[in-house]
Amino acid sequence: MSRTERIWDYLKRPGAVWLFLTVESGALALAWTLRRFELDLDPLLFGQFQITSGLLALIIGVSALVRFRGTRERLPLILACGFAIVGITLVSSSLISPRIADTDVSLRDPMMWVIGRTFLAVLLVAALVVEQSLPKARNPGREIIAGLVVIVLSASVLSIAHGRLPGDIVVHLGGTFPRPGNLFPAGLFLIATLGYHRRLKQSTSPFDRSLYLTAGLNVACCLAASQSEHRLDTPFAFAEILQFSSYVVLLGGALLDNVHLFENVRQMAMIDPLTGLANYRRLVDALEGEIQRSRRTGRHFSLLLFDLDGLKKINDNYGHLVGSRALCRVANMLRVNSRTIDTAARYGGDEFALILPETGMNAAQEVAHRICDRVARDGELPPISVSVGVAAYARDGETVEALVGTADQTLYRAKGRTVRKLPIAV
Repeated sequence: MSRTERIWDYLKRPGAVWLFLTVESGALALAWTLRRFELDLDPLLFGQFQITSGLLALIIGVSALVRFRGTRERLPLILACGFAIVGITLVSSSLISPRIADTDVSLRDPMMWVIGRTFLAVLLVAALVVEQSLPKARNPGREIIAGLVVIVLSASVLSIAHGRLPGDIVVHLGGTFPRPGNLFPAGLFLIATLGYHRRLKQSTSPFDRSLYLTAGLNVACCLAASQSEHRLDTPFAFAEILQFSSYVVLLGGALLDNVHLFENVRQMAMIDPLTGLANYRRLVDALEGEIQRSRRTGRHFSLLLFDLDGLKKINDNYGHLVGSRALCRVANMLRVNSRTIDTAARYGGDEFALILPETGMNAAQEVAHRICDRVARDGELPPISVSVGVAAYARDGETVEALVGTADQTLYRAKGRTVRKLPIAV
């Protein structure tokens, strides 16, 4: 187990909740300490920070939507809507808000910050609830359209509210929590953190892990913002940094998870779903690669084609499940008796192929006889047998078509000699 895996294994334990509470308490204590420093965040820098955070939120929304298209899980769709709305609001509010420092700056973002945090926290909790009752989407296209409508309407309402709501509603100067309104989204994020921590017991993808960390960071940033006594002071700047960090963490997890998702799709496109061997497409690619390599190095390789004898009779007498199991038995023998540099594939139907790099005709025939013998003596019922054809590069051809054609010819000559030996069930 790697160091990263050990860390995540620890974070899934119930005891990790105490570590989380310690970290959150530390963030609150640090924000309380920062109240003593009279250092205000520059409005221009704040606006740029908000725009960057908004763009990150939009990218997260797009990444979550890509995940929804690949998995049909409603949780990433809800998160995509939430982060898209927050991203649009952050960018639009930063572009519209006045940034003249020597006038009566009416930066309303501290208030909108609370609204945006609350909105996102509600969606994080809602996503957990929806996942329990309606985890999968039946019509992804319609739900994406509905999500876009929600994004447009919600972003419009929040943008209008940004220009009309006062920047400060409840501020208690010198109090324990000067901005108590931030405690409400902090509580919601805490619920979300506990929920996503619980999800790690069933799902530990990078996206799920980053959701857990993001929710925890947002608890810390809301607690830090609750220590802000006036607009853009040091505790609020600390809260902005935590918010930005949460977006970076979630974006990294989403992108890494999408990379894994695309890799899984690519692997599925190259693997036979029944046997787990390479499929015909992967076989042709491997053959072309070996041909190119052999042309450069002058070394030989061989191709074996196997055919499961009497599959139709097995299906008729024992059923298709037993026939499918017979195919898997052959595939297992090819897998066990091949090297790591070899490529075992299901050629199609009841035919299989095995590419043997650095192997001449004599060695290939020995491998073919060994596999045929082990298939016949695998110990399962009904007994099965395979016929095999062999072709070697460049003796039997220098193209994929020529090699496969030669192996096919030798296969069916061998099959004609063994067809009368098939065990027939009564």
